[in-house]
Amino acid sequence: MKGKRRGETSYKETAFGVIPRSKLIPLEIEGIKKAWDFVLKCEVNGKILFIPAFFKDLHQIGFGWIFPDMAGKFRTIEVTVSKHKPPKFFQVPQMMEDFAEDLKLRLKSLPRLENEKFLDELVTLLAWAHHRFLWIHPFLDYNGRIGRLLISMVLLKLNLPPIELKVETKAGRVKYVKALASADAGHFVSLEKIIRAALEEAVKNLA
Repeated sequence: MKGKRRGETSYKETAFGVIPRSKLIPLEIEGIKKAWDFVLKCEVNGKILFIPAFFKDLHQIGFGWIFPDMAGKFRTIEVTVSKHKPPKFFQVPQMMEDFAEDLKLRLKSLPRLENEKFLDELVTLLAWAHHRFLWIHPFLDYNGRIGRLLISMVLLKLNLPPIELKVETKAGRVKYVKALASADAGHFVSLEKIIRAALEEAVKNLA
């Protein structure tokens, strides 16, 4: 294996061989595009489904061509994410079933768009759904990316514009990670603020 470039921190085994992070990033970007194209195709056909099998398909389409052994499958090992220790791997399938059912019920209970409470309750729902998905951490990797797509999937279902959370910049990433940590402790205000700001920007861009 070649020596690391300056600043190179990790290597991963992929369908293209063992590659450094610098070469993996463009593949990940392409993977997200594949996943998003799949979501848009499903949205047109009315086939966005909030069920575990759909999440597996989305993960497989986005990352199966990079990580064929890992993508599209719920994790089968224990993991730790920063200070968060997700549920045991054998709990994941049932937790994802419960999450899917809970999400569908919460969607049905949303007030109508013209209701003055709609935006507040939508933001609460999106923050809950995004955090809960990441808290379960169903896949070995790329949960954050699928979790962020989940937000836009919900919005598409409601005939609202998709949003993009500001996590690519260093400052945006730090703010996002802190908000998730607060949500782990049961405090969703920071995550809700991030999502609300993204929603307001998306609506403003449509004007």
